[in-house]
Amino acid sequence: QVQLVESGGGLVQAGGSLRLSCAASGRTFSSYGMGWFRQAPGKERQFVAAITYSGGRTFYADSVKGRFTISRDNAKKTVYLQMNSLEPDDTAVYYCAATPGAVARSPNGYSDWGQGTQVTVSS
Repeated sequence: QVQLVESGGGLVQAGGSLRLSCAASGRTFSSYGMGWFRQAPGKERQFVAAITYSGGRTFYADSVKGRFTISRDNAKKTVYLQMNSLEPDDTAVYYCAATPGAVARSPNGYSDWGQGTQVTVSS
């Protein structure tokens, strides 16, 4: 089990950038696949990006491909989401999640979740 704490959210104008961080506690972080999800009001939680335990493979939702980059630093027990060219439709609460198994695009594939950080993109 890992405990996750997100940070870095905020208010930004369309076209701007933010970098989200997710700090993990626990000795086995480097063995966990990590994902980022987002949830807008009235909508289901949506896959954004995922990265394997080693960082060797990354996966993105089509809606963010080319604009967002997921990365991790296992020595710092932190996973990042660099978000560029932000759009109003990116407005949501962003969550990071951890899985001891293979990364997945479904929230059901993750066992541990952070509390979320709000990202608001103004037009």
